[in-house]
Amino acid sequence: MTSETMESLGQAIAGALPDAVAGYTTTHGELTVTVNAADIVRVATFLRDDPRCAFFCFIDVTAVDWPQRERRFDVVYHLLSPTKNHRVRIKIEVDESTSVASLVSVYPGANWFEREVYDLYGVVFTGHPDLRRLLTDYGFEGHPLRKDFPLTGFVEVRWDDEQKRVVYNPVQLAQEFRNFDFLSPWEGPNYPLPGDEKATDGSAKGAP
Repeated sequence: MTSETMESLGQAIAGALPDAVAGYTTTHGELTVTVNAADIVRVATFLRDDPRCAFFCFIDVTAVDWPQRERRFDVVYHLLSPTKNHRVRIKIEVDESTSVASLVSVYPGANWFEREVYDLYGVVFTGHPDLRRLLTDYGFEGHPLRKDFPLTGFVEVRWDDEQKRVVYNPVQLAQEFRNFDFLSPWEGPNYPLPGDEKATDGSAKGAP
């Protein structure tokens, strides 16, 4: 869609919900609407039911973690209007202690997407019919897509042959992390590698 069309749609949404919409932008023909977190259900219902919008197809919901920010999470929704060929992106900001109202009552397809955001980011959706982890195991500690989550995790899973069951143990690194210099292998590193001494000390096989 053209930027003019999405600009008009953004104005219509902001004009209809002035107390709920904090602002909107259009970039490369894409409309992004920033919404107050407390009004997400009301806004989603409007976007679905208003004939100017007709966003009755739920695409997904995800999150972005900004740990240096007070409200560290952007919760981002994507909706589609098949009849008008419009797409819209809805963004809200929440902190770690603030829950978000579930959109399952408006878009049943949001069910598993909200479970995924809860599992990977720790965002809690109130009113969700079955808010359980989706991708990690029962008893998993932490939320893997938070930027302060360690790459190794907190526990490791293994099969214990004596107990005949899966057990969880604290992570133990068999070796320290390697340090990479990110130099191109085609240019060559500027430090000697094991075996390089054979080219200069005459110890290579067949050297005179």
